[in-house]
Amino acid sequence: MRRRAAAVLAAVLALAAAPSPASAAPLETGPWTSYSPTFDLQQRGCGTASGLTFRLTCSTASGDQRAERRYATYSSGVRQFEGYFRITSMPGSRISLKQTFGPSGPFFMLAVERGGRLYAVHGGTTLATGATVGTEVRVNTVHNTGNGAHRTYINGSNRHSQTGGGGGYYDKFGAYRTESGAGPVDVTWSGIQFWRK
Repeated sequence: MRRRAAAVLAAVLALAAAPSPASAAPLETGPWTSYSPTFDLQQRGCGTASGLTFRLTCSTASGDQRAERRYATYSSGVRQFEGYFRITSMPGSRISLKQTFGPSGPFFMLAVERGGRLYAVHGGTTLATGATVGTEVRVNTVHNTGNGAHRTYINGSNRHSQTGGGGGYYDKFGAYRTESGAGPVDVTWSGIQFWRK
């Protein structure tokens, strides 16, 4: 009986020590202030959303197929987005999961290929591999509107940097068919947080 109680206690302590999306801290030097921007839900073509689960239900390789949250525009300070995604089904490929959108179009687009490669849509740079069905992946983007610097972190490691642009920006995440992509795909996000400084 004593041995069983000890095993149960060890399991509980192990779960408590595991990283939790809700308890994650912002990356890079602060001080950071948490905030909650408003958003609009975009569902077009065969895109549907329920809470933080986003789906493209068709394999159509043309047209506007998307299910995304489009957050409020920002134009000052340094902004950080954090979220965790888990793909639950992906017969399709080349689906954009997160975007930092600029005044004249997508400033940065993170997409995934069937097989788990994460890449920057513009330029094709590989950011990481292993984003396979069932694997949870942490995504952070840090954007300095003062100098245009934008960095993307995958599971806490800086995997992509770029500069440029100006004006108003906003964050989007969900599931969006890129120009060369097609669904279907099911992806669920969690632990969404925003900070600014």
